[in-house]
Amino acid sequence: MSWNHHKLNFEQTFFFSKVLKNAFQAFDYDREGLIDCDQVSTILEMLGQKLDDKTVKGLIREVKNDPKATKLNFNEFAMLAGRFVEVEEDVNAIAEELKEAFRLYDKEGKGYLTTEVLRDILHELDDKLSNEDLDMMIDEIDADGSGTVDFDEFMTVMTGDLV
Repeated sequence: MSWNHHKLNFEQTFFFSKVLKNAFQAFDYDREGLIDCDQVSTILEMLGQKLDDKTVKGLIREVKNDPKATKLNFNEFAMLAGRFVEVEEDVNAIAEELKEAFRLYDKEGKGYLTTEVLRDILHELDDKLSNEDLDMMIDEIDADGSGTVDFDEFMTVMTGDLV
């Protein structure tokens, strides 16, 4: 269901905003409530939307009204991302999709991903991430400090405990 074309019920709206908030916070490294405009295309790609840089820059200009803007706050990001993110009717379908994604990376079926595998995935999604940025993200994701990310940690990061 597309955000722009259908009216969402409360549960869908809540889930949609939680997904966007989690994505935003993962890239708000300084915890100042802002993300770099350069990261918007990476976040959108993580949410399933691959857009070229020109399109993304045009969208940023629409929400910022400032061609020199380098940062977006959450509301600006949500306005921009809301045009593209598909909201699933069935929360269980989302859980199944995330389980499948986890299984693809858990090649040996051990029930966890190493933080190194997760680091590689995140770096592949955004090669502009510094080692320090990756370390901060991994520390947040690997909540128990085990060096691995189990399915529950993965789901918490991806859904904010909604599924």
